[in-house]
This record gives sequence, structure tokens and C-alpha cells, in this order.
Amino acid sequence: MEMGQALEGHKDYGSGFLNRLAGVLTGCNPIAFTDQLPLAFQGSTKVPNTALRSLAKPSVDARQSSIIASMYQGTPMSTQVTEGFGVRDEVLREMSAEMDSANRNAINAKGFELEARRIAKLMNDNYNLGFVDVGGWDTHVNQGAANGYLANRLGELGVGLAAFAQEMGSAWRDTTVVVMSEFGRTVRQNGNRGTDHGHGSVFWVMGGSVRGSQVAGEQVRVEQATLFQNRDFPVLNEYRAVLGGLLQRQYGLNATQIDSVFPGAKSRDLRLL
Repeated sequence: MEMGQALEGHKDYGSGFLNRLAGVLTGCNPIAFTDQLPLAFQGSTKVPNTALRSLAKPSVDARQSSIIASMYQGTPMSTQVTEGFGVRDEVLREMSAEMDSANRNAINAKGFELEARRIAKLMNDNYNLGFVDVGGWDTHVNQGAANGYLANRLGELGVGLAAFAQEMGSAWRDTTVVVMSEFGRTVRQNGNRGTDHGHGSVFWVMGGSVRGSQVAGEQVRVEQATLFQNRDFPVLNEYRAVLGGLLQRQYGLNATQIDSVFPGAKSRDLRLL
């Protein structure tokens, strides 16, 4: 899914759809808030990445950074190493004021909420295309329903997304967030009071200009006759078409640009923006 390429034909395993999107946008300043650059952002456009879960003292200090950079001087990796340390230092500077304020005012933010607020601050100040991954959804055991492991994870995700929207301030009017997963879960519970990997899933779309409070796209009644392989919700909407329609609305991209991002996919405008 992060590649955004057709199932059939040649695959470029070093090209993600967000990297291709960054390549067609004018003035795009992308960033990934992850430990390692995700596949979605891999490609010809340079994209920095930095994890925001912990902003303690760096494991490599300024002196060590200088030594490491000098080791790569004159090699093809020199620019990447220097830029990597530069992004790290920039993020630490940006976050230092936020951390000081949080300590003085005793803000109690944990997990994804704190990370989401930090992401919003950086997106407001420097970046306009971002990616973050949130784990904890492999609910094979004791998943729970209205209460339990899954409900708690969904609650934390919701609190984080609300915090992001709040922290974006007036920029939220022009911001769109898509929450997506590469796989769904089985409709039926397994023997361990959990669910296993499935097929059909759902996208959440939120933002200051989103026409919300609706379920968009193709839908089907959930019953045995409509299940895929008698176990999963079926895949009804081509994810590249849905994302392509959103990108057309968000950025005003033309058909040629959309084809660069999602080759061979016909975008579908669900009029969510």
C-alpha cells in the first residue's frame, strides 16, 4: 500500500506514493515522523525522518556528530549525513520550548497525544506533507469490544488526532489527515477472544474542510453471503482511486500528476473535500 503501485506488472520497491507526490508538488517540504524512513516516502525526492516519541539528550552529541560527519566527508554519503544531523538539531531546537512549557505548566500528555502535538508544531512551522505510524493493532488475543485493549487503543488514537487538530490552530482549515491500515480484521472472533488478519478495512478522513459525518464509497451489508472467503469484509474501494480523488481536491492536481503518484489508477472523487 505504501508503494501505491498496481498489483500487476513491474514493481519499483524503492518508490513510495508520498515521495512521488512530493515530487509533483511545488514548494513541498515533506517529513516522516518515524524511526526509519517509511516505504511511502522512499524515492528520488529527499525526505528527512525523525521520531518524536522521545526527545531526550541525543545518543550522539555535537562533538561526536562532527567526527562522524568528517568520516564521510568526500564520499557520496557526505550530504546525507550532514543533512541528517541538521534535521535532528532543528527538531530538537523546535521542541525545546514546547518541552520547557510542558514542564512549567504540568501538561499531562502521553503516548500518541504528545507525539501528535509535536508533529503539529513542526507541520505549522516548517513542513506541509507528513507521515507517522501508530502501532498496537494486532489484536489476536483479548481484543475486547466497547471496553478492552482495542477500545483503549482507539481512544488513544482519537485523543491524539484531536490534539493534533487543536495544535494546528488556524492552519487546520487547510489540513487533511488520512488514517489508513494495510489490512482489516476478521469479522468473527477467534478462539482467543481476538480477531485475525483480514482484508477489507476503512479509511478515516478528517480535516478543517472535510465534509464529515458520513460513510463514503461502495458499501455492502455485513452478512455471511457478502463476506470474502466467508471470513472477511470484502475490499470494495480501490485505495489508490480514493486517495487520488482526495489529492486532486487537496492540491488541485491534474490527471497527469495523479498518474505520476498512482500509475494506472483512475482517481475517484468522493467529494469529501
